[in-house]
Amino acid sequence: MFAEAFRNKTVWLSGHTGFKGAWLAQWLLELGANVHGFALEPATKPALFNQLGLAGQLHHRIADIRDPAAVRKSIGKVQPDFVFHLAAQPLVRRSYAQPLETYATNVMGTAHVLEALRGLKKPCAAVLVTTDKCYENREWLHGYREDDPLGGHDPYSSSKAAAEIAIAAWRRSFFKKHPVKIASARAGNVIGGGDWAKDRIVPDCVRALQKKQPIAVRNPDSTRPWQHVLEPLSGYLRLAAKLSQPSTLNPQFATAFNFGPAHEANRTVRELVAEVLKHWPGRWEDRSDPKAVHEAGLLQLSTDKAHALLGWLPVWSFPTAVERTVSWYRETTADPRSASALAVRQIGQYQADAAQAGLSWVAR
Repeated sequence: MFAEAFRNKTVWLSGHTGFKGAWLAQWLLELGANVHGFALEPATKPALFNQLGLAGQLHHRIADIRDPAAVRKSIGKVQPDFVFHLAAQPLVRRSYAQPLETYATNVMGTAHVLEALRGLKKPCAAVLVTTDKCYENREWLHGYREDDPLGGHDPYSSSKAAAEIAIAAWRRSFFKKHPVKIASARAGNVIGGGDWAKDRIVPDCVRALQKKQPIAVRNPDSTRPWQHVLEPLSGYLRLAAKLSQPSTLNPQFATAFNFGPAHEANRTVRELVAEVLKHWPGRWEDRSDPKAVHEAGLLQLSTDKAHALLGWLPVWSFPTAVERTVSWYRETTADPRSASALAVRQIGQYQADAAQAGLSWVAR
């Protein structure tokens, strides 16, 4: 179904130089899409975008989502069939240091994309990505549903909640009878090869293990819905494909969707690090700081809506997701030139496992 939906179609992808954006760009290219990227220069060294050699495979434009004229001009010129908006300031701890940049990027950047989409006169399916942290986190044991209250303790989380509010307002105000269909996607904590961001636990693990140093763990008892990066990306693709179908009259597709792992993948940071060390031996140290900035202690998502309306379910278990992640880093550490082939291979593995599980989005 993905190949039918995206082959020879034009896709405008913001944030293509980031971790999730680079994986999505690679997958779209494998599906035969004509991808136009819009993003800042890669924020890390190394960067997955460079490791995959994506600059030579897609239409690569360096530009700022905070520039409304640039966003409007790009989308107007590209005339996309699909839009995936992933450009963001994605780090909680950085949002404390740079709250205005975080809001300018995550809230106004999203509004700039929405305004640019208003100018399209052709059908387009747009998926705008936020985060699981957009909910008002009450540290509940049960998963948050799409109609639970939005909020956020820190600037990052609250900026994503504000982006969700903006998306809903624009959708109700301007897109009810518009050829562009708008949906938002909220994903849990993603892991996978090629994430090099600061203050994320898996990149922190890899950097320490490469140097044969102990892993510094800030919040060992915090629980997160860990999932491989391909899991939410399959949800974004499935949602966009459903939005694009001319026969789709169900307005529930043009709404918000959670994409998270199975309940068994809600694990503590301590458990994640222990799983990493099964595949790359080393050790870790508790670096908890009672004076550190606030980060959520418990967070889970309900994906019942995605299952019921999209036929979407996660594919890889927690141990599999960690094994695939660590193997990517270990193989590319040994041979940096293997990154692109390894990413393509893992996408193929994921699709094969989804087909074996009988998921509808890979039905032939």
